[in-house]
Amino acid sequence: MDRQNKNKIKVSVITLGCKVNQVESESINAEFQNAGYKSVGRGKDTDLCIINTCTVTGKAAMQSRQAIRKAIRKNPNALIVATGCYAQADPLTLKKITGLDYIIANSDKHHIARIITSENQHLHKNLTEPIIIHKNIRNERCLNKINSSAMGARTRPFIKIQDGCDNFCTYCIVPYTRGPSRSLPPDEVMDEIYIQNQYGAKEIVLTGIHMGRYGLDLNPKTTLLKLLKRIYESNMIPRVRLSSIEPNELTDELLHFASKSDRVCRHFHIPLQSGDNTILKKMKRTYDQQLFKKLIENISSLLPDAAIGVDIMIGFPGETDDAFYNTYDLINALPVSYLHVFPFSPRPGTPAFTFADQVDTNIIKNRRNKILKLGKDKKAAFYNKMIGKTLNVLVEEQRDAATGYLKGISSNYVRVMLNGENSLKNKLIKCRVKKNLTRDAVYGEVIDG
Repeated sequence: MDRQNKNKIKVSVITLGCKVNQVESESINAEFQNAGYKSVGRGKDTDLCIINTCTVTGKAAMQSRQAIRKAIRKNPNALIVATGCYAQADPLTLKKITGLDYIIANSDKHHIARIITSENQHLHKNLTEPIIIHKNIRNERCLNKINSSAMGARTRPFIKIQDGCDNFCTYCIVPYTRGPSRSLPPDEVMDEIYIQNQYGAKEIVLTGIHMGRYGLDLNPKTTLLKLLKRIYESNMIPRVRLSSIEPNELTDELLHFASKSDRVCRHFHIPLQSGDNTILKKMKRTYDQQLFKKLIENISSLLPDAAIGVDIMIGFPGETDDAFYNTYDLINALPVSYLHVFPFSPRPGTPAFTFADQVDTNIIKNRRNKILKLGKDKKAAFYNKMIGKTLNVLVEEQRDAATGYLKGISSNYVRVMLNGENSLKNKLIKCRVKKNLTRDAVYGEVIDG
């Protein structure tokens, strides 16, 4: 690379995995843009390609290796960098990939732009083997603040307020790839919200690996509820949405606050994983079926129109037909709005990888199809329930390519299509839902704004 013409150097970031990875990729992109480099999309010719990997399952690790090899084939002269959870978990396996130049683990992900562009590092593809930058992330005690994503790039920008996990569920590699639970101090969260507000954001999404643990590592300690109250009192942002939060950490106090607040989105995403108490115990989850059932009923009582999303894992070792139907029947009986369904995938380095009673892949597939069908039915019922109701909708910047409608998202996570002028973009408006358009969208009539 020619440092004298860095504005001509093209940088591409490819992301696999979770929303936290997406946030971090946007931050990496922004760092390079702020340094004067040109950001290009996935699949474009590039001079520097960064693959932000995932290794949450064996399949995710395989897909990460495939993405690295594909990037090397498509860009034979580019500098290729692997970062993310796979780079943290298993850098020596990645080192075997011919054409990979850097392996930068999560421990130094926030320094990628500085590492790659610093004077004392190689900037040309002339390395005989990858440079590995890796530390034991379990030793981390502070959350490194990441650069704000490209301002105005998202209608609903994400703010990472927490990272890491201390639960050590038997199927999960995340505590080893993300380190212990660490929180962004409230003042720094508020600084990020202020910046996004200055760029016109009407909604921010708070995200993390284990958000319910937010603030417990800080001195003085704080909580997610206290942070939400501070955001509410600041009047800086009209809407705040929570990403995934554990069942036993979505407290009555937090729900009561959300029910009385016009700023907290009516949307909760909750990782159940299994509705069978024996399987939950074997997973080392910290709740049972009864707690989950009571939680969903409580949400439905306090916030009748709230969207409730649930993560389900199918085929965990030892999952019998009875255990599966305990999960199926639990979801079927509750006012759940949508499901995210994952087949169990053995992950080396986790206890579940060695469990003897693995479930046959064909059985997993059949069970997964049944749960997916239930999830579709639940979503259809939730969307049908919205017909005739008035929703607060944030209109996005891009129109729907197929219909030309403006697109928006309601507080309770309903995808709304509407007719309207471009002046409505990035505005909060009221829409009356008239009908279902597709399985994933309704049509709304603008009644305000």
